[in-house]
Amino acid sequence: MVLTLKTTKKPALTITRTATKANELVYVAVANRKIKYTTGQSRIVYIGTTKVGARRIAASAAAKANDMLKIRGVQHLELFVVTCKSVPHVKTWHKLERGLILAFREIFGSPPIRNKTGQKMRWTDELTYFTRSRLDTVVRKYSH
Repeated sequence: MVLTLKTTKKPALTITRTATKANELVYVAVANRKIKYTTGQSRIVYIGTTKVGARRIAASAAAKANDMLKIRGVQHLELFVVTCKSVPHVKTWHKLERGLILAFREIFGSPPIRNKTGQKMRWTDELTYFTRSRLDTVVRKYSH
């Protein structure tokens, strides 16, 4: 018996230099279609963080892929990296993740559909490190 081979037109995973340069980073999972939220629509389905760089993004994508791909109409996901400079004694990547989730929630009425945290999250000192307009710009960039 001869088996038929199937190939894909698009890569299953692409790693960029940005993802390999920074260890502590935030990543945004973006679906191929917009998801309805309370006060709008966005392609963002998850915002996560890692302190071990690209390895964690790949592992997280693999682990969460089934869950995220169960969303009606979602055929594929793209993961984008968001980084910032480090500040001594501050886990800036955690501040960035929180800031993006909070900004997302304020724009769309709830946290991204696959984020378990964020519903009761409150602003602490995130706006000390990032401007609200820049956080909003990043969220809107990946939402369209």
